[in-house]
Amino acid sequence: MNLSDRFSKSLLHWHQTENCREMPWKGEKDPYRIWLSEIILQQTRVEQGISYYQKFVSTFPTVHDLANADDQQVFKLWEGLGYYSRCRNLIASAKYISKELNGQFPNTYETISQLKGVGPYTTAAIASFAYNLPYAVLDGNVFRILARLFGLSTPTDSTEGKKQFANLSQQLLDKKLPALYNQAIMDFGATVCKPAPNCNACPFTCSCVAYGTNSISELPVKSKKIRIRKRWFHYLVIEHKGYIAIRQRISRDIWNQLYEYPLIETDAQIIEEQLIEMVKQSGMVESHNIEIVEYSETHKQQLSHQLIQGRFLHVRTKEKPAGDPSWLWLPESQMKEYPFPRLINSYRQRSSLTSK
Repeated sequence: MNLSDRFSKSLLHWHQTENCREMPWKGEKDPYRIWLSEIILQQTRVEQGISYYQKFVSTFPTVHDLANADDQQVFKLWEGLGYYSRCRNLIASAKYISKELNGQFPNTYETISQLKGVGPYTTAAIASFAYNLPYAVLDGNVFRILARLFGLSTPTDSTEGKKQFANLSQQLLDKKLPALYNQAIMDFGATVCKPAPNCNACPFTCSCVAYGTNSISELPVKSKKIRIRKRWFHYLVIEHKGYIAIRQRISRDIWNQLYEYPLIETDAQIIEEQLIEMVKQSGMVESHNIEIVEYSETHKQQLSHQLIQGRFLHVRTKEKPAGDPSWLWLPESQMKEYPFPRLINSYRQRSSLTSK
């Protein structure tokens, strides 16, 4: 019995006898639902993604429903998941499938891979789960399993490493049962060969190089360290006769197409007096015509490569500021209809606006 047969046989036996992991999309064959689940699970924990998946399939049962929905409705449903480029790609691909393909989901590896936001892992997942095509998934879980089992120290984020692991994962794939195999290896990485593994439940301890050499914590290897960019956002919450100014983010930056209060961004942290002076100089409001209601504590949101630290200066004005023509003036009661970043929702839950 060759390596592929031995590995897949043991893995599938574990899957059939020990794997109790339940997920609403497990065993699903509808490519639309599989695609939805995979896009939602990109950069998202399964526990968090389940409720979003259920909301999406309930609100948009078909790809036509999603394609015909108002973008703001889709973003509002996505609110809190983060990585909003996924939502933009979801909308774009839904419109493409609905209008250009008459609702027929792509059914080959090549055509699936052409959808926006669908990389090699997601393509392989959809191809195997929906159509039982023989393509192996390769994500963080699989990198970890293969690095430990075979003692591979090639950095997983290097060109050489990506090629080496991709070739090995495809070699190990059970070509006759690709959907079952892919589900098994994903679940195995999520429940047994975790970052802090449960080696007592592992059927591969006798052959695992990392286990035998006591190098579990050292594998897999990554060569690149993520540099975290720190940004300071100072939001101006302008209130006039019970109405608040918000605007939509339309720049090529984080949170594109979400909504926010007028913003001043700085390269470093500043104190309240400095911010008030910057507000005066910005011309957003007439400085002699404002009442300062509160200056919030710092709210933080950690993104993959950025740390956003935000504070909110709530002011009331006697006269409505001219502001920017793109500003929307809304009562607080209507804010719930608009999608905001988690940072702003965190402030809104605690602010004097919602405590009235």
